[in-house]
Amino acid sequence: MLKATVHIAVPTAFNQDESLNVEATLAHIHDLHRQGAQSVLVSGSTGEQHSMNLEEKLMLLQAVTEDKKLCGHMEIIFGVASIRETEAVKLAAAIRGTGVAGILLGYPPYILPSQAEAVRYSEKIAEASNKPVILYNNPRRTGFDLSVDAILQLSRLEQVIGIKEAGDPSKVEFLRSKIDKEFYYYAGGDTGLEDKVKLGFNRLSSMAGNVYPVEIANWFGKLLSGEPVTQAEREQMSKRIDEVFSGAPLLRLKAAIQSKGISMGICRSPLGNSVDNIL
Repeated sequence: MLKATVHIAVPTAFNQDESLNVEATLAHIHDLHRQGAQSVLVSGSTGEQHSMNLEEKLMLLQAVTEDKKLCGHMEIIFGVASIRETEAVKLAAAIRGTGVAGILLGYPPYILPSQAEAVRYSEKIAEASNKPVILYNNPRRTGFDLSVDAILQLSRLEQVIGIKEAGDPSKVEFLRSKIDKEFYYYAGGDTGLEDKVKLGFNRLSSMAGNVYPVEIANWFGKLLSGEPVTQAEREQMSKRIDEVFSGAPLLRLKAAIQSKGISMGICRSPLGNSVDNIL
């Protein structure tokens, strides 16, 4: 099982020629660790995973797993998804036996697999990785919406321990009534957390945590515990989250990290093409 209630979905650093910058990516993760972050999601939900080829993902995986200060002291979750199942399985197999704590299993964009095809895709990746699996449903990004029936079917696999639901949040209420094992419901992103917790979300995949790791963790912990939240606290956290998510979130994240002296570089185009997105 994964222990951390919050993991931070870290952006991937790229050089000016759009080549992968492994060193800067790891430097940012180390900085988060120094600030008290317990878990990070690498090659995951900042929208950059599908811009990387299998070789680049394997390079990033190798660097993370060989860094004992990270794998030995943080819960590392690695994103696994591909438009080609064979490549996703190869990546999952490379994760097997490493210090990676678990995988986030996403679905291929554009091709619109059937529910049965998506289930088999998930089963093959889970089997290849032999790691705890968080399913990741984000229909707005992929065009594919994992059905409730498919989620219930996959939840019966011992390795499947949760779902990051970035689609219809009301699914969680129904799933909680049907899944009788310990299961984690990850909110995809930091907006609307109070309402999501009320629906039954009990974990968080955070982007704003890249800038405010301690504050986001404390805020989510307070919501989970049911502690009273003042209007001033709510407004302060809303302001912080809005700072990240207004305009171009990935560009804003990289600019904030860059201000600390970590060379996160650019986004791979077309992200960043518009002058309206220049910070």
